[in-house]
Parts: sequence; C-alpha cells; structure tokens
Amino acid sequence: MLTDAFMKSNIFQWSDWSTSEPVVSQKQQQTFDKPSKSNIRSRGNVTLRWNTTGITVAGIMNQRGTASNLLDWPMGLAIDSSNTLYVAEYSNNRVQKFLSGMSNGTTVAEQANGVQNRTSTTLNFPVGVTVDSSGNIYVADSGNSRVQLWASGASSGSTVAGNGTSSNQLNMTYGVALDSSSNTLYVADYGNHRIMAYSSGASSGSLVAGGQGIGLNKTQLYNPSTIYFDPPSNSLIIANRYAHNIVRRTLSDTQWTLIAGSTNGTNGVSSTLLNSPFGMTLDPMGNVYVADTSNHRIQLFMTGELTGITIAGTTGVRGNDSNLFWAPYAVALDSQLNLYVADRNNNRIQKFQRY
Repeated sequence: MLTDAFMKSNIFQWSDWSTSEPVVSQKQQQTFDKPSKSNIRSRGNVTLRWNTTGITVAGIMNQRGTASNLLDWPMGLAIDSSNTLYVAEYSNNRVQKFLSGMSNGTTVAEQANGVQNRTSTTLNFPVGVTVDSSGNIYVADSGNSRVQLWASGASSGSTVAGNGTSSNQLNMTYGVALDSSSNTLYVADYGNHRIMAYSSGASSGSLVAGGQGIGLNKTQLYNPSTIYFDPPSNSLIIANRYAHNIVRRTLSDTQWTLIAGSTNGTNGVSSTLLNSPFGMTLDPMGNVYVADTSNHRIQLFMTGELTGITIAGTTGVRGNDSNLFWAPYAVALDSQLNLYVADRNNNRIQKFQRY
C-alpha cells in the first residue's frame, strides 16, 4: 500500500539511494523513493541529503573548559558568508569564533577565561548570537537581560536593547535576529513571552508578537527561544519552546500560523510533534530545520508540510556517539547547506555533511 506522500503525488521515481541516509530531493516535479522510504520529498531543484554521522568541528566530547579548543554548554550558533562559525557558550560566558577547518577558536565577545559580569567587556549566560555582513556581532546576554553589540574587532560591547527603562526592559534575552534591509533588531524576550523590535539607534523597543502572558492562542507565546527573520515573507519564525511548536508571525498580521508541532501544547516523539524545541533555522528554499531538544534529534520540515523528517540524531535516544545528541540546542547551515548542531550537554559542535 502506498503511503500518504505517494497518494499526494502524480509522479513517482525510484531511487538507488541507501536507506541509511535521510534524503530529501527538491525538484520541480514531485519525486519519491520506494514506498518503504517515504522520507523523500521534492519541490525545487536542490537535493538535500546528509551523512547521519557527525564530525566534531568545535569542542571535545565530554570535556569542559575555557581553553580555545573547548566549549562549555554551547547554546547559540551563527555562520557568516565565509563559513566562519560563531558559538555562544552559556557557561563560559563568551562567544567563540572558529574559522573554517580550525578546531581552536578565538574569543570575539567577552573574555577568554569566562568571567561572568555585567560590564561592557563581559557577558552573563549568552544564548543567541547573530552576525551582520560587516562582521558585527549581536549577543543575547540572557543573564543580564540585554543585547550587546560587539563591533567587528572591538574589545568591548555596547548595549543596544535592555537598558532597563519601561519600554526597553527585558527578561532573559534568548534569541536575536536582524533585518539587514531596515537594520531592525528582533529580540526573543524569553521571560516575558514576547518578541520585541528595536530600530537602529532607538532607546526603546516595540512589541511585535506575544506579550499577552503565557498561553497557546495565536496572539500568545510560551518562552520564545530562537527567532529567524525571513525577508521574502517579511515574517519572523519563532521557536515557541514550551508550546512545543514553531510558528510564523508575518509582521503585517496580528496572529501566528503554525509551521511545526502542535497548537494545543502537546509534545511527543511522532513526526508531527516536537518536545521543547529550542533552535531552528531556514534554508534559501524556506524549509525549516528544528533542534528538537528533548527528543535529541534534528527535524526538517519542508515548506508547507507539518510532518517532519529526522535528518540527524535518533528520536528519544540521547548519547555521545557521532550519530547521537544529548540536548541539541541550536542549528545552522553554511553556504553548502552542511548542517551544524550545538550538542549542548556533550559540549561540542557537530557537522553533518550534505552530499
């Protein structure tokens, strides 16, 4: 009997690809593998297929420390146009920069020894990080409830959000995203269950999503952890952590729409559910990659589909093998769509090569 995926397609094509690797084919016509391998989809002109065995590109498994080749609870990732990797280390209170192919990082925000404080040169439990085209680094400094801007090459940061005034007060900043066309900064205000927007140079922010208390309705958020600005749709993609879903908030609308997970707060291990998703990102085709943290897996949701495909990790299984995670917190893609995962409790960044 054909799967539902087959029933929705008028065109079928057999493949010789191994069942051991997740394969997603994006072509102009629907393309599927044999019925037993219904995790193959299509919609563009790019084949998406990754090794399921990760390569450690930063950190050393089960080792914690402040040395340049070690990490301590990596929770945020960013990759610039040169495929340079930036890692926000929660417990080391710093952001490390790793050039492509290098296992030793350099500290680009905070101090290398991980001192925790609220000065212009220190951070306190940084979570999210993003980098603009000029190499300026924006850090969600969660323990200080602020966002710090570290200009390219600077030895200290400046506060661009969260200075404590009534319209700029934040409560645990977790995620940051930048609209480069308008130079607007978006902040996931985790403890206040809302997303705030800050225009360049503004002393206060404006509410763009949530802010109606904890809840599951379409005007509320529940601990938003990561955000992504999607220019083609002029929308924010939000990891709505304890609502166990990923939602889209178009800036011209007043309510969000569901991308992945449930609308009623249900968590689970099925291909349509998530469990405390913390991080996510998009590829140029609009597909969404989710760090399904408590399920210890990375889920891919093709544009317009509510059923996810596990492309890394094993559902519900935590571990330190090269094909497993222990609480993946962030995901990022480089220019070749290789997948990077912040494997927090294993203190490492894993790379899954696309081929």
